[in-house]
Amino acid sequence: MSELTVDLQRVFETPGIPDDNAFGRWAQRAWLGEDSSEVTIRIVDADESAALNGEYRGKNGPTNVLSFPFEAPAGITVPLAGDLIICAPVVEKEAKDQHKELEAHWAHMVVHGMLHLQGYDHIEDNDAEVMEALEVQLLKQLGYGNPYESEEAEQDS
Repeated sequence: MSELTVDLQRVFETPGIPDDNAFGRWAQRAWLGEDSSEVTIRIVDADESAALNGEYRGKNGPTNVLSFPFEAPAGITVPLAGDLIICAPVVEKEAKDQHKELEAHWAHMVVHGMLHLQGYDHIEDNDAEVMEALEVQLLKQLGYGNPYESEEAEQDS
């Protein structure tokens, strides 16, 4: 199994942000590459997330996770997967609004972002189905439920 080094940057602190080991475990599980690599996960506030979201995606306001795959210049081989920028206030609000466990939502954001770094996306419906199925599988391996099932659906089963 290939190793993934996680560089965690905590530039925003609030209760409920998981410990470093959790981030490492989640990112490693979602690293599907055959070669070892490195990822930077940066925990930010709403202002930094909004600034990056506006600059790189042309969208207003903060978002839960931004993924920046590393694109090496021609002829340069560096084992970097890229960067994940995760907005703690947005993750916390989404978990509360969606009635999800906070830790499970953090895990989902890391897995989701790691898949983006590896070329997965959810723009087209068929790509979204593939990516979501992989997220559900990886999160299950980590001990978390399906993040796309509503709480009502879980109560009905």
